[in-house]
Amino acid sequence: MARIASRCTNLRELDISYCYEVSHESLVLIGRNCPNLKVLRRNLMNWLDPSQHEGVVPSEYLNACPQEGDSEAAAIGKYMPRLEHLEIRFSKLTAKGLTSICDSCPDLMHLDLSGCANLTSRDIVKATSNLKNPKEIIKPNFYIPRSVFHTERYGHWRLYDERFQTDVFRI
Repeated sequence: MARIASRCTNLRELDISYCYEVSHESLVLIGRNCPNLKVLRRNLMNWLDPSQHEGVVPSEYLNACPQEGDSEAAAIGKYMPRLEHLEIRFSKLTAKGLTSICDSCPDLMHLDLSGCANLTSRDIVKATSNLKNPKEIIKPNFYIPRSVFHTERYGHWRLYDERFQTDVFRI
């Protein structure tokens, strides 16, 4: 990745989707050496439903390259401030990581967060509020059962409130 980044300084678009051996250090190298980068696609496989990639990609490969969502987000935010289009589907980033991207990349117009299960609607609205001209923000569109989070009794209502911003079902 270092060789590509150092030799492709005029790179404007990069798709490193499903490349699990690309780390946040690689993203730093790309950002430092490719100042004209406008489009980054860093989509990952659906970690919530492994059956979608069973038989296609060995589990040992995916497990050997754990993805660090917030570290990657920090690298994107710090070293790729001119991004206009970012796809990070099924990233494990949190509100902290999304905020670092949105605060440092104010020109983002397209942001795809499909499958980012660690984000709530509230997190996304808050983080993207400083973007200059957002045209399309694709949010995660699924509900995660409370058993996944091991919440306390009736905790699923709190989770539902966070995800969908409603007080209707509050007990």
